[in-house]
Amino acid sequence: MLLLGLWAAASALLAGTHVSGFAWLDSVLHVLGSLAALFIAWLLFPAMTMLVLGFFLDRVVAAIERAHYPGSSEARRIGIGETLWSGIRLAFLALLLNLAALPLYLVPGVNLFVYYGLNGFLVGREYFVAIAQRRLDPRGAHAMWQEYRFRLVLAGAVIAVLLSLPLVNLAAPLIGVAFMLHLFEGLRRPAA
Repeated sequence: MLLLGLWAAASALLAGTHVSGFAWLDSVLHVLGSLAALFIAWLLFPAMTMLVLGFFLDRVVAAIERAHYPGSSEARRIGIGETLWSGIRLAFLALLLNLAALPLYLVPGVNLFVYYGLNGFLVGREYFVAIAQRRLDPRGAHAMWQEYRFRLVLAGAVIAVLLSLPLVNLAAPLIGVAFMLHLFEGLRRPAA
């Protein structure tokens, strides 16, 4: 909803702007600008879900842990400030990297690979860090990321695919958190 609101505001701003003095050219610029704003909103969607999810993350993860990992010790609480900073950092990084990859998005076939690879990395890393920081110190979380990064990026790509599917994307952040939590616990506690 936040991204739709920002897109609508950008479109309204563009509609009220008359840059060229020619009505037909201003209309074309409005349509192109509105499409560009929609495209940027779509690029930022995976990052924005993490920002919004951050406000509910502790409760969601705690409920999943109670149901599936009842013997777990008390997890470290993540504050709103830390969550907000993490989400803002991810949104900025996602915007920067996706804008840098923009020329590749114009190449059919390559665009899907680049989009899901790049956002798989971003989403996988952020979801992993959100889960891992509840149980590990920063050094331990970094070491675990280094050891399992290929699997975690693939998991992030799966979450990014879910985030890009209409209607599925509404539940995708919760599915993604549950998926990453189970993956984290499986990697942390290998089968004996």
